Amino acid sequence: MNATLLHFAKLDFNFVQAIYQDELKYTSRWWKKTSLIEKLSFSRDRLMESFIWTVGTNFKPDFGYFRKVMTKINSLVTTIDDVYDIYGTMEELKLFTEAIDRWDLNAMDNLPHYMKICFLALYNFVNDTAFETLQQKGYYITPYLKKAWTELCKSYYIEAKWYHSGYTPSFQEYIENAWISISAPVVLIHAYFSIPHSLKKEDLVYLKEYASIIRLSAVISRLANDLATYKREKEIGDVPKSIQCYMNENGTSEAEAYEYMKFIMYTTWKKMNKETSNSPFSRSFIDTVINLARMALCMYQHGDGHTIQDLEIKNHILSLIIQPIPIMCAEK
Repeated sequence: MNATLLHFAKLDFNFVQAIYQDELKYTSRWWKKTSLIEKLSFSRDRLMESFIWTVGTNFKPDFGYFRKVMTKINSLVTTIDDVYDIYGTMEELKLFTEAIDRWDLNAMDNLPHYMKICFLALYNFVNDTAFETLQQKGYYITPYLKKAWTELCKSYYIEAKWYHSGYTPSFQEYIENAWISISAPVVLIHAYFSIPHSLKKEDLVYLKEYASIIRLSAVISRLANDLATYKREKEIGDVPKSIQCYMNENGTSEAEAYEYMKFIMYTTWKKMNKETSNSPFSRSFIDTVINLARMALCMYQHGDGHTIQDLEIKNHILSLIIQPIPIMCAEK
């Protein structure tokens, strides 16, 4: 083993880890400033997990701006998901969805106080991000971001209606909504404008319509989530997941439905790999799309790693973000 090379590898790891820690401090200050956890106490506080998603998606030092933006998105998605899943009444959710669709501060008037805080946090984040992109890259991106968030909230509202009415959709009906509700599209739309690459006008058409590679990554992320969480969420009460929908539609056993979802995920991976050779996007964005699906497999490998921090995920976080590699005096 080359001792000098090993020494520099350790130094490099610790240097990059220090960058991650600075980024985490920045997003932690932003998160505290939103007061969402203080005012929406029912919501999950998953800032660290949100940051881990971004590191796994793009780990290189020059993707710092990307990681900051994506951590904010993941935190907001988690909060809004909890608004729809566990707290808001159907009437409140209808008003909130309409307010997001209007994208107008006046739409806040009819919202309850906790939703006003949530709406304003999202509104300010999107406008700040769009302003930074306009300044730095010369593109006005508010319509793209607003569309992605609107469609996410509409997908959440559809799932809320299914749950409260006791409706179990077909697998196809479920997945046509669920690839959006997993939040991969809104994450990847923001990612395109946040990674260090040259923006192209022709890309915007593919972004607006959610190019195939984005949809495929989203389906993989959704199925990875479902396979890890469907039992727990069935116990606590949630919309039927892909496995329950398939079982209800086809009369299969749980084991058969589980294996079918794994098969669908496998074939979707093959389609996504094939799509990379024909995609009009930059290599940086393609890698981001693929890595998001990979991170879904990682975070849901041992259960719901985003909601419930198991020992495996906790150890990953400690070794990657918190604990530097010791460098012995003899190595210096």
